[in-house]
Amino acid sequence: MEAAIFKYEFATVEWLWDQETIRVNMVGGNERRFSGSYDRLVGVLSELGDQGWDVATCAATGNWLLWTLRRQR
Repeated sequence: MEAAIFKYEFATVEWLWDQETIRVNMVGGNERRFSGSYDRLVGVLSELGDQGWDVATCAATGNWLLWTLRRQR
């Protein structure tokens, strides 16, 4: 029996809530920017979830949240 080896691609979502700025860095250096508060952020994360992305890590400080996303290739 062969061992299963998973390969992932990674992306990040960054939210500066006091500036209402959402930045999504996708595979291959593609960057998308959005303006909005919590509701918009939830929409962006939901859209990425529909594309097969899940949250690998989350970090926060002050006015900033960062999610590292992964998707199995």
